[in-house]
Amino acid sequence: MVFTSYIFLFHFLPLVLAGNFVLPERWRNAWLLLASYVFYGWAEPRFLLLMLAVTLAAYSAGVVIARSEPGSRRRRVALTAAVAACLGALGFFKYFDFALANLGALSHLLGGPRWSAWGIVLPVGISFYTFQALSYCVDVYRGHARPARSLADFACYVALFPQLVAGPIVRYAAVAGQLVERRVTVPHFASGVALFILGFSKKVLLANPLGSVADAAFGAQALDAAGAWWGLLAYALQIYFDFCGYSDMAVGLGRMFGFEFMKNFDAPYRADSITDFWRRWHISLGTFLRDYLYIPLGGSRGGTARTCANLAIVMLLGGLWHGANWTFVAWGAWHGALLVAERWAGEKPAYRRLPRALRVAATFGLVLGSWVWFRADSLPDALAFFRSMFGGGETSEITALLAGQLFGPGKIAVMAVAGALVFSGTQAHEWSATLTWPRFALLVPLFVLAVLAMFAQASNPFLYFQF
Repeated sequence: MVFTSYIFLFHFLPLVLAGNFVLPERWRNAWLLLASYVFYGWAEPRFLLLMLAVTLAAYSAGVVIARSEPGSRRRRVALTAAVAACLGALGFFKYFDFALANLGALSHLLGGPRWSAWGIVLPVGISFYTFQALSYCVDVYRGHARPARSLADFACYVALFPQLVAGPIVRYAAVAGQLVERRVTVPHFASGVALFILGFSKKVLLANPLGSVADAAFGAQALDAAGAWWGLLAYALQIYFDFCGYSDMAVGLGRMFGFEFMKNFDAPYRADSITDFWRRWHISLGTFLRDYLYIPLGGSRGGTARTCANLAIVMLLGGLWHGANWTFVAWGAWHGALLVAERWAGEKPAYRRLPRALRVAATFGLVLGSWVWFRADSLPDALAFFRSMFGGGETSEITALLAGQLFGPGKIAVMAVAGALVFSGTQAHEWSATLTWPRFALLVPLFVLAVLAMFAQASNPFLYFQF
């Protein structure tokens, strides 16, 4: 089930909200857990068993860790078992076929047999809920979080439907108190509704139309430089409004039920360096990689060379987290190389003396180039797209046929609105914090327009569902 669907908006959400406010407080977590399992298992009920297995493994490990003496072997074994269970599930479903295909290609190159992939189906949201379960065990081990008071509470945390399938990644300590007791005031609920509407509108009115432009460009057999740059810009805006819109909806839904999730985006395209970009883009993933990978590797404590190596490792693994494809590894390597270059340049490089507008433009250009790797289906496709961007692509009748899909008046209008919003100073989180009557008057027609557009659109996928 997705947020931008008739069944969710007009059946599932009203029913779950009604139950949440009608039932006694002691039953609300159980109600949310049931609703979350229905939400997740709507299309593929069989994958609920995998989520249950991960939940039981992490909860059991947390119990053992909490009841064992600090520094004891039992605690270390429990943590190791939990990490193995979480990463094992993620590794098998997400990377086994990828590893098998690459090993098969190597075997064939060396004269051996070529092994076939098994065709393993990737469960939706596995990258997010395994990370949450993993972070819980590590935090309990480190003493950064208290163990869950019951299996039902912990299962509710893992499966909580607003952020289940595409984040933001929520730490247990951040919501532990809210799982025990939460209050929903009228202003808090209203701000959640407002933020949900804004995220919904970003997705339906901007991300989906932009996606058709990006798909046309990246699917073209021949493309000139103008078409390539325009299509890449469309994809950069699409992925932002798609993922940021989903995160806004998730945070808004959380507020409706009394939860407060972290802000996941902070105007990332206004960053003036790649380091700044990663403080603003997918903040929950960035902080997760920092706390559970970068710092354990040594962080910045071992000198410049060691710090750069740690940054490169984290970004390579961060790229691979997004998908089992060499294009994501290349995307991670691109960002890793840029982060290393910035760290190597020191705290006061000449770059910092440039006007901020130029720094923002340069950073956006570098991020824009990285999206080629992220969007392309393969490394050769990515290289071919780069050639088109710099005039090396073939120009033919196909480019002319694409003109309507790329540069139609409606497409240009959507791109203009999206670009203005991306670089403006107003953000949905701050705008929705206080809902005034004029803002309410703006939200109602905006929501109606977005719902009508949702019914008219043929394609409505969330990009991050595949990760």
